[in-house]
Amino acid sequence: MSRKAKNGETTTRKKSCIKLDHMDVIEPLTDNQRKFFDSYRQGDYFIALHGVAGTGKTFIALYKALEEVLDKGSSFEKIVIVRSSVQSRDMGHLPGDVSEKMSVFSQPYVQICENLFGRKDAWSVLEEQGVVEFISTSFIRGMSFDDAIIIVDEMQNMTFEEIDTVMTRVGHQSKIIWCGDYRQTDLNKKKNDVSGINKFFEIAYHMGAFTKIEFTAEDIVRSSLVRDYIVAKLQHEDAVYEIEKISRIPKQVA
Repeated sequence: MSRKAKNGETTTRKKSCIKLDHMDVIEPLTDNQRKFFDSYRQGDYFIALHGVAGTGKTFIALYKALEEVLDKGSSFEKIVIVRSSVQSRDMGHLPGDVSEKMSVFSQPYVQICENLFGRKDAWSVLEEQGVVEFISTSFIRGMSFDDAIIIVDEMQNMTFEEIDTVMTRVGHQSKIIWCGDYRQTDLNKKKNDVSGINKFFEIAYHMGAFTKIEFTAEDIVRSSLVRDYIVAKLQHEDAVYEIEKISRIPKQVA
């Protein structure tokens, strides 16, 4: 921000630095949020938060990561938020360069930081401080993230190849948190895009370090309307599944 000094010269007002004690203290609202807080406190470094929308998965993941990185005694230097480039395949019509186009997908994290710190410029200041970085899977190959907390959001929108690439970027002294829900994938099967989330979980279950916390409709904290809608949607999906299962049973010929 620029302003005119008394001598008529234009000066730049420096944005105030963000510190840990500037952030609101958040307590878990549900049992599964509490499980994540406990898991994080115990030092788990390979965690998946899986389940329905509106349960605060991304919010609590970013909150705990910020709490740790902003701690002066922490060994972690930054937070890297990764999202799929699959959604960006149809971004060509948007104005601006790649960075400006990708900023559309960083808005949820901008909003979370605004809520946590009570200031609209929180995300941009944290970026300038080197605390947070947002990156697409399009540009992650060949990179390595050391001393970082990696949050992989909307993982259901990643192919297995993308998930595999992200997983193999985890460097020394880093931890990774995966957030997603297989039911919410935006991938277009007509384009041969298949989510890799279930295959990844099947592999991760063989790793002793893996912790998976399953969020259900009971954990929805966004609003009662969202809770009612998701419960109704899950009931509808279950009914459709049962009908399809029955339709696949071979008919017996008399």
